[in-house]
Amino acid sequence: MAVQAAQRARVLYVEDDAEIAAMTSDVLAERYDVVCVDNGREALARALAERFDVMVVDRRLPDLDGVALVEAVRTARITTPVLLLTALGAIADRVEGLDAGANDYLVKPFDFDELLARVRALVRGHRAEGRRRDLGEWTFLPDASVAYGPGGERVALTPTETRLLALLSESPEHVFSRDEILRAVFDSDDALSSVDTYVHYVRRKTSPDVIETVRGSGYRAGAAR
Repeated sequence: MAVQAAQRARVLYVEDDAEIAAMTSDVLAERYDVVCVDNGREALARALAERFDVMVVDRRLPDLDGVALVEAVRTARITTPVLLLTALGAIADRVEGLDAGANDYLVKPFDFDELLARVRALVRGHRAEGRRRDLGEWTFLPDASVAYGPGGERVALTPTETRLLALLSESPEHVFSRDEILRAVFDSDDALSSVDTYVHYVRRKTSPDVIETVRGSGYRAGAAR
């Protein structure tokens, strides 16, 4: 059964081989709204200007290769999940793509059923991330318990770290005392020092500007820059 247009996710597909692009676009278009481009620079321009639910990117592209494209997208703080398609099966090549900010990779030639399964998983994860909040130079996604850095790096947060950042980011102008944070975030038998400990944990994972210290008063969310 065809997916209703209002529910269809948008896919940016980047492939310079015309024959492969035509076949793969047809398969993806059965379920998604597909924008297909054949070079990295046009893909970057579209990614910066439009919203997509997932990007499917060939590693070897003219003008701007797939790894450089992913790096540029992440530097722009675009968190759209990326599936990197590569003919290179070496572990080092896969690691390079993942380190650049890709969420997953698929080695060519691939089975279309596997491609669709991986795209489905990335779309589900992206939609589950939901709300975005800017904290300093980082982007916090409370529904997904993750934060993205200015270079696109992805950091997973524990439940307590997520509750802490969610509390602060819900009222970014408010300075929360340690007592307020303790009552809202921690169990009743936790010590007041737990607040400082988890502030340290979050800063260590991200950066000091994510949570600001207001001397003598407490903590507040870091201002977006």
